[in-house]
Amino acid sequence: MANHHGMNDLEGIDAFCHYGHEAEDEDRFGRLFGGLPPLNTRSKELEALGAQDGPMDGGEDFDRTDTVSAGQIFFGQFIDHDITLDTTTSLASVADESEVPNVRTPTLDLDNIYGMGPEASPFLYRSGRDRDFAEIKLLTAEDGTAAEQDEDLREHDLWRSPDGTAVIGDPRNDENRVISQLQLAMIRFHNATVDYLYENGLEGEELEGAELFEEARRLVRWHYQYVIVENYLPKICGKAVVDRIKGQGREFYCPRGGEPYIPIEFSVAAYRFGHSMMPERIQVQTSGTAYELFGRTFGIGFRPLGDENAVVDWHELTETDEDRHVQNAEELDTKLATDLLDLRFIREGESSLATRNLLRGQTFLLPSGEEVARRMGRPDSEIDRVADEARDMAEPAADLSGGIPLWFYILTEAEELGREDAPGEFEDGEGLGPVGAQIVAETLYGLIELDDRSYLSTNRNWDPEDDGVGPRTLGQMLTYGQPDTIP
Repeated sequence: MANHHGMNDLEGIDAFCHYGHEAEDEDRFGRLFGGLPPLNTRSKELEALGAQDGPMDGGEDFDRTDTVSAGQIFFGQFIDHDITLDTTTSLASVADESEVPNVRTPTLDLDNIYGMGPEASPFLYRSGRDRDFAEIKLLTAEDGTAAEQDEDLREHDLWRSPDGTAVIGDPRNDENRVISQLQLAMIRFHNATVDYLYENGLEGEELEGAELFEEARRLVRWHYQYVIVENYLPKICGKAVVDRIKGQGREFYCPRGGEPYIPIEFSVAAYRFGHSMMPERIQVQTSGTAYELFGRTFGIGFRPLGDENAVVDWHELTETDEDRHVQNAEELDTKLATDLLDLRFIREGESSLATRNLLRGQTFLLPSGEEVARRMGRPDSEIDRVADEARDMAEPAADLSGGIPLWFYILTEAEELGREDAPGEFEDGEGLGPVGAQIVAETLYGLIELDDRSYLSTNRNWDPEDDGVGPRTLGQMLTYGQPDTIP
């Protein structure tokens, strides 16, 4: 790993890795566990497992987590859009992960916010009409928008083209209203960081122009990465798992040559845990109404904000410094919201998100959950317990006697075992179990650690308050620089 900002090479980062897998080409997908036999389950069994009114249909009876806010789950979706985009594979044929291009960079660098920077993506940035902040601040609809929109709503929307298309680094971040509001919050965080540095400088030195932009982008990225490591991963994977990775190193995500890639065990299975935690209905304002997440108010994206009820107050969905009631995510288990099992926007083909996940795992020739758990050294008694529970939950609709699909295994162990908050202490339904947690935590931690621009690679002693900006949690970051009034 190259020297950066005067730091020496970090020796021993990969010393504890037992495997050294990678993608064949830059920015492609790869495998964590090569050589394991693929699981082959009849498609009819997978369709029955993921169907509405089937074993994975949560119906109207959902339990909330005690510790994971709903905002964390949307943040997980935002992270996914920062690191993966597969535009080539389908559910109809076998895919070779080494041949699948990843349109996003496999680093947590916020290219979905910054694009390729002011020179290569100038359409994302303010023009020269504002001389102090030209090509430094990111555009929002508040700067003026080409789309037709009520003027009172412009303060709360993304910048848009005349046909209403959001002009952002990744169009998927406009696919529903909550994720578009999160994109807007991150843009505002950058702009507020620019204001702070413009007024206060950095280490006593004034900043302007390109130098001001680069320092603002660095700080925003570092805060974002810090929130992932210190707030998001402990909530989703458990503090004990994250602490072991910090202290003992990564055991399975160990790319040869230190070049990051996206494991398909992560992208096709483990990181799809959030589908189980999405609430059926969500309230985003203190005095607002709870609306269907996939209904007209929140679920229809790719158009200008047209309803003040869809403006997100992040104090309602994330834990902040304010003493507010926070809406938590659904428990992590084998159940999904009914609406996810019949997606309204899919006109042709399979409309159940659960079935699509299961079929995609088979498309990529994923091994069974039991095989992955054995490769990871999990005890046989634990593997048998999870597999038996998964088969019991699937019956009589689906026969999983040949093996448990990796995604369904990960959901089952979350429900049966749960998140490891302290060594040997698990809380079921609150987060990922041992296999899922290790895959997710090692991959995201590794993507940061292997990026020579990140705080883990550049300055591990860095603290969010060192540079005066300060957010340490997701809630603090998403409410930094936000408007004082919410409709």
